[in-house]
Amino acid sequence: MPASRLYRIIMPVAHLDPAQRFYATLLDQEGVRVSPGRHYFACGDVTLALYSPAGDGDDRQPHPNFDHVYFAVENLDAVYRRAESLGCLSEEIGDGSLPMGRIAVRPWGERSFYAHDPFGNPLCFVDATTIFTGKVEGSGA
Repeated sequence: MPASRLYRIIMPVAHLDPAQRFYATLLDQEGVRVSPGRHYFACGDVTLALYSPAGDGDDRQPHPNFDHVYFAVENLDAVYRRAESLGCLSEEIGDGSLPMGRIAVRPWGERSFYAHDPFGNPLCFVDATTIFTGKVEGSGA
């Protein structure tokens, strides 16, 4: 058992109510409001915490995460349809000259697509059967 484990990811948002509605649709769950500036979504063993500083009376401005937050999902096609309905699919071209906002098998073997939330946070959704962890089978790594 590792000495530490990841249990919460903060997703900075400017306005909590529209962020909650966006993620409730995208993740197909309502989540739970834990304070005026925080709304939590269960994502396996990790909690996705939407955080609006103003909602909690904190004197700071939210800034989008620097890079993608990756979600492993059981039904990538269903999540893709929800993302498409929200109009949040990426329009960028990524590795292998593949459109990031379309479901594709990436050069490292993951079947995935990329999106952005309304606050500029980059997201990636990966078919759980194809996740790549960097570990090579049989190497002990």
